[in-house]
Amino acid sequence: MSRIYPTESRRCQEGGPYAVISAGPSILTVWNKSSMAFQGTDGFSVFDGQGRLVFRVDNYSRKNRCIAGGVVLMDGAGRAVLTLRPQTLSLRDQWNGFKGDGGLGAKRGTPVFSMRRRSFLRINDETEVFMGGLRNRVQAPDFQITGSFRRRCCKIQDSAGEVVAEISRKRASTKILLSDDVFRMIVQPGYDCELMMAFVVTIDRIFGKPLTPAMCS
Repeated sequence: MSRIYPTESRRCQEGGPYAVISAGPSILTVWNKSSMAFQGTDGFSVFDGQGRLVFRVDNYSRKNRCIAGGVVLMDGAGRAVLTLRPQTLSLRDQWNGFKGDGGLGAKRGTPVFSMRRRSFLRINDETEVFMGGLRNRVQAPDFQITGSFRRRCCKIQDSAGEVVAEISRKRASTKILLSDDVFRMIVQPGYDCELMMAFVVTIDRIFGKPLTPAMCS
């Protein structure tokens, strides 16, 4: 574990929900592994610069997305932050994010965001994000994810092209590169860590590994 989380001191500000925005860039270490200890779980464990668990996604299935249903992004204490659900019959693999556990009930309301592939052609890992949900065909995206998430080398850019978060492979030292299950995300000031992490989980569901862990529900 001492090699998983970073030693940088910059992190999202303490106090209240972890969505509080820090004065400087927030550096998170993302481990593509559930915080649940038993073998076969899937998900994410996210640490701040002090090695504290600040976000988690536990034990979700990689079965057919229409069967598996949604995914819940939680804070370190297990409180639901955002619920992510696939859009039925979407040609671009659209997912919608709802505040808290609002996506689990029959009445979901307006999504916080919608994410989908940038193209019908599945030739890259690029996606586009629409805050408040996708309302019409000519709507311009609020964020775009460019690069390759599967290679852990991508950027989240706003509508003006400014980089608001960046994902890269994690190094334990200058000579040791960790596996692609562990990567670093730097979130620029003025942007919520929880929203950027929700984008990461959604990208993983769109472009992630096709396997289904044996013990997942």
